[in-house]
Formats: sequence, C-alpha cells, structure tokens
Amino acid sequence: MPPALRTMFALPLRGLTWLGGQGTRAVASVVFIAAAVPPLGALLRPYVTEAILVLLCISFMRVDLVALYGHLRRPALVATATAWTTIGVPVIVGLIAHATGLTDRAPGLMLALMLQSMASPMMASPALAALMGLDATLVLVTLVTATAIVPFTASLFASFFLDGMLSISPLTLGLKLSGILAASLLVATVIRWLCGADAIQRHKQPIDGFNIVILFIFASAIMGDVVTDLMAQPVFTISLALLAFAVYFTLLAVTTLLFRRIGTERALALGLMVSQRNLGLMLAATSGALPPTTWLYFAMTQFPIHLSPYLLTPIARRLTARAETSTKATAGRASPG
Repeated sequence: MPPALRTMFALPLRGLTWLGGQGTRAVASVVFIAAAVPPLGALLRPYVTEAILVLLCISFMRVDLVALYGHLRRPALVATATAWTTIGVPVIVGLIAHATGLTDRAPGLMLALMLQSMASPMMASPALAALMGLDATLVLVTLVTATAIVPFTASLFASFFLDGMLSISPLTLGLKLSGILAASLLVATVIRWLCGADAIQRHKQPIDGFNIVILFIFASAIMGDVVTDLMAQPVFTISLALLAFAVYFTLLAVTTLLFRRIGTERALALGLMVSQRNLGLMLAATSGALPPTTWLYFAMTQFPIHLSPYLLTPIARRLTARAETSTKATAGRASPG
C-alpha cells in the first residue's frame, strides 16, 4: 500500500481505536450528544435500517464459535434464559397492559411496550457485558438463540396482543425479521471468511470504536425530536423517560433474582441482556411506520440502555471480584496440605 494511502487510513483507525478504548464512557456519551444535536436526527432517520444491519453484522462477525459450541453442549440454562426473554417477558407485559386497559387508553404506548417486550436482546449486549467484566459468553449464546426464534415469537405475540395496531401483518413482521437477521448473518459470515477470526480479534478496539459510531447514528436517528417534544410537552416526555427507566430496571432486577442460583455475577449478566431490547430491529421490521408516542418512548429507552453499563460497572466488578475470591478460597481448602 502506498505511504500516502497508508497514512490516510491510519488516522481514522487511530481515532476508532481511541474511541473503542473509552468503553462504557463513550456508550453513555452517545445518548446525550444525539439528543443535543436534533438536526442530526432528521438527517440520519432514513438510515435506521442500515444502522441496525451494520450493528447486527458486527455482532454476528464477532461470535466466538468455540465458546458458543461449549455453552450449547450444556443447553438447560441457555434454553431457560431464552424462554424467559422471548416468551415470559412479552406474555407478562401483554397481560399487564391489557389488564390495565392500556390498549384503549394509550394505544401508542401499548404498541411501544409490546414491541419492546417482543424484541430480541440488543446485539451489543455481549460487548457491554464484557466491558463491565461480566460473563459475555453466556450473554452471547443466549442472544444467538433468542435472536434465532424471535421472528416466530414476535409474529405470534403480535397476533395475540397487537391486533390491528401494526401497519403490517404479524406474518409479514416475522418474515421481515427473518430476512434482516439472515442477511446480517450472511454478510458477517463472508467477512469472517475473508478476514479470519484472528484478525477480527486483533482489531477489537477499532471495531469497538466503529460499533460506537454506528450506535451514535442509530441513537441520533431515533432521538432527533426529543428536545422538541420536551419543550412542547415536558410532563408527558419526562413521564415516558421515567417509565423507560422503570421498565429497564424492573427487567434487570427480576431477571437477576430469577437466575440468582447460577451466581449473582452471571445472573446480572443475563439481567443486563434481558433489559436491553433490540428496538432497532423492530423499527427496521416495521419500516418506522409507528405512532409518535411509540417513537418518543423508543427514544426515551435509549437513556437507560446507554447509561446503565456505566452506572452498573462498579457493582459488576465488585461481584466479579467477590466470585473470584470465593473460587480461590474454595480451591485452597480443597487442595492437600
């Protein structure tokens, strides 16, 4: 490669490497920068689907196949966690929404909550779990299995709970989800074949940086009208933000409690995954044809999604350190002499 061309590529590569090294700080900053620059939202909103496809490709590209096969040989935990996130969560949310009359009183919010509960976990969940020092492999395996079946479960629950509320049929929703996931997996497989898993691992930080750039594009696209909405209807907007935080941390806490027998650290990793729903996938599948309230709620969910890894990292690291200390102490007692 000519020196001039090498120099041209070296500068953005250094920038991406630096950005990738910022970890949860950069992820938390994304949401505030996106909200503070509304014109970017209008500019980037047409590219929501493309941003989601790129995020999916990056996640599939980085799958650790050895770790994946290892967990799949012990499927009970993965199957239970998958059933909880793809079946348990939408059933509970749907029943609560109907019992409280939300379908009639606030159909846009009902649609938002159901799409959130029906979505698979965010593709960035394993990377965020790793940044926090949690069990990223367990998160990744459960993410893969949940993502594989979400076209079927989402279609099923859409027919049960969202009759006539979507601009597309439940079957079309399932087919579009399948197409998006299949296309992303195919592109990621080709990239892994061309570049090799070792090269992908060597360039972990710049890939992390690129992932954060795409997260920023997605966040900007979905949050473009937040400031306008806050000025026009502050009480309603703040109420949706509080609801988004309540839903996020309720899912996190309930999942952690349900799986606490496998260890608090691993249970927290699953809680992080379950609370971070891939709303972008639902936006892409519905082509963004959603009511304004649904869009606004989706925008508010970006705050807990981006802030929680930064806020929870100290807790996660304490739990990890405690688990390692306990393991060493057990091994010391078991050793002879």
